[in-house]
Amino acid sequence: DGEGWGGARRSQVVKTQTAFLEKKILYFSWNTGTDVVIVKSGRRICGTGGCLANAPLHQNKSYFEFKIQSSGVWGIGVATQKVNLNQVPLGRDTNSLVLRHDGSVYHNNEEKNRLPANSLPQEGDIVGITYDHVEMNLYLNGKNMHCPASGIRGTVYPVVYVDDSAILDCQFSDFYHTPPQGFEKILFEQQIF
Repeated sequence: DGEGWGGARRSQVVKTQTAFLEKKILYFSWNTGTDVVIVKSGRRICGTGGCLANAPLHQNKSYFEFKIQSSGVWGIGVATQKVNLNQVPLGRDTNSLVLRHDGSVYHNNEEKNRLPANSLPQEGDIVGITYDHVEMNLYLNGKNMHCPASGIRGTVYPVVYVDDSAILDCQFSDFYHTPPQGFEKILFEQQIF
């Protein structure tokens, strides 16, 4: 009857592809510094250095979280594939925009903003990040810190770095806090269309 790739067979293929995409999981390990240790299925970062998530931020409004399991030297934010993940702290060049453990937000070796002094993330805290391809905003335990920063260009990925005994867990879905209105979990490129 000339069904070929049309009709029922085509819808089966589309359903299969969609189911496969929904099973894709965002995690760290795709690109790491040489002394970074990643455990818990790519969600816990320790050791020394940085790592990028396995998917870029293609959609207009992305949200992701980090839980500080153990304090130390750390940073979280967004970075391009060109970032040097062995040189911490990040934020020293044009390839990363990060919140550092001291509350400063750095890009291109310039402090772009700073968290309020009474709002520095501590062990057990959840730091949320929104990114809309222009501006990165920070949330501490679900509260907007009104600490926007911008300047990075190109395709970016979630990034984290650790040193001095810091341990951070990333959360790319099943968030501790509801994302701000209009923001959602990071989607794989094929899920956007």
